[in-house]
Amino acid sequence: MPALDIAQLTPRERLDLIAELWDSLAPEDVRLTPAQDAELARRMATFDADRADAVPWAEVERQLDRQ
Repeated sequence: MPALDIAQLTPRERLDLIAELWDSLAPEDVRLTPAQDAELARRMATFDADRADAVPWAEVERQLDRQ
């Protein structure tokens, strides 16, 4: 496969390439450190605890449009 000169790509093309590379990875290919795993668990617990207080994005947009 010939080398790709990424400097010749537009920012959009580079972002698309990043997305394609990321999507090519399986979950087991991306390992978290113990600290990252602990932080993810903490954030998920907060998310679950605060779920009842969440406001749908459509409602946020409506409120912003009214201002």
